[in-house]
Amino acid sequence: MEDMKKRNVFDVLKERGYLAQVTHEDEVRELLGRESVTFYIGFDPTADSLHVGHFIQVMVMTHMQRAGHRPIALVGGGTGMVGDPSGKTDMRKMMTRETVEENSRAFKKQFSRFLDFSEGKAMLVNNADWLLDLNYVEFLREVGVHFSVNRMLAAECFKSRLEKGLSFLEFNYMLMQSYDFLVLNRKYNVKLQLGGDDQWSNILGGVDLIRRVEGTPAYGMTFNLLTTSDGRKMGKTEAGAVWLDPDKTSPYDFYQYWRNVDDADVKNCLALLTFLPMEEVERLGSLKDEKINEAKKVLAYEVTRIVHGEEEAEKAKAASEALFGRGSSDAQVPGTTITRDEFMENSNIVDLLFLVKLIPSKGEGRRLIKQGGISVNEQRISDINHTLTDSDLEDGSLMIRRGKKVYHKVTVE
Repeated sequence: MEDMKKRNVFDVLKERGYLAQVTHEDEVRELLGRESVTFYIGFDPTADSLHVGHFIQVMVMTHMQRAGHRPIALVGGGTGMVGDPSGKTDMRKMMTRETVEENSRAFKKQFSRFLDFSEGKAMLVNNADWLLDLNYVEFLREVGVHFSVNRMLAAECFKSRLEKGLSFLEFNYMLMQSYDFLVLNRKYNVKLQLGGDDQWSNILGGVDLIRRVEGTPAYGMTFNLLTTSDGRKMGKTEAGAVWLDPDKTSPYDFYQYWRNVDDADVKNCLALLTFLPMEEVERLGSLKDEKINEAKKVLAYEVTRIVHGEEEAEKAKAASEALFGRGSSDAQVPGTTITRDEFMENSNIVDLLFLVKLIPSKGEGRRLIKQGGISVNEQRISDINHTLTDSDLEDGSLMIRRGKKVYHKVTVE
């Protein structure tokens, strides 16, 4: 608790740019400075891995735990069966109970990499424990009676869906999430719910429910979503989401994602996704032109180290530098190993690109070549009928570059 006395974590979160909205700002700040607070963040298990969008929440939980507060990571085994309409244009695909349980187990494993779950430090709970066996009539009498349909329809998470259609299934989501807060408040004295800013309406529902039912204070705090300087959501690539699971997004690809963020986003990412002191964030974030690349390297290394560990971060860094003519030649550049027969049968550049999955279609490959977007061993290919031969192989492999930043090593055995 010594660190908490030195500096209120509320001020740390505010300075680093996490905070979006707070229900009772002065009270929350005073509470966090006065005592160890048990708080929770909910994660619906809609996939078998957390992604970069979740990572902001994980960082906040870590900052809070370091300041002496107790995080509860709530896995939505129950709410995941319904689906949150917040920020969605269509109803989410229904998942089976088995899938939800499988995804919940994967989340638990990932959380333990970031948070200390030893006695009294943090908890993992699953709302399936109290939601799946609820008596619906009792639930309506205890919880539903406190919700005004008029107010719910005015909430941002519902308003945007009314024209397109909002199912009654999804309409229940706010009540279920609010009930989670009430259950956790009763069982573990949880006073504070945190979440992304798209959860503001749902969090307000829980705060209001506890104050009405229990007559005790409850608070909510939301965080800015991870977006680019022009407002687009970060964490998406041509291949899809950037996952925290190394089997879904390799540590190298993860490193490269951060190494290649826009200049304008570097400072914000350093503040939100690393633990570097703010003076260093300010210094790196203010670098200009070519020098900003040094800041991007620091960002990529630090985020990869936090998510995948120091060893994987070092390998990713070495692989990245090898591609630019520095570092060890055997660095772990992403690639594909093919047989000699496969190489001979796909010696046309477009066929090879398609074989190693660097392009989604051969038509896209031809378009890229015409635009000068494909190089082999740093030689630009301009002919869509270009044929590769043994002379292109250096020690049994060749390096393909797509665009400026995507490298792929093809090894022929």
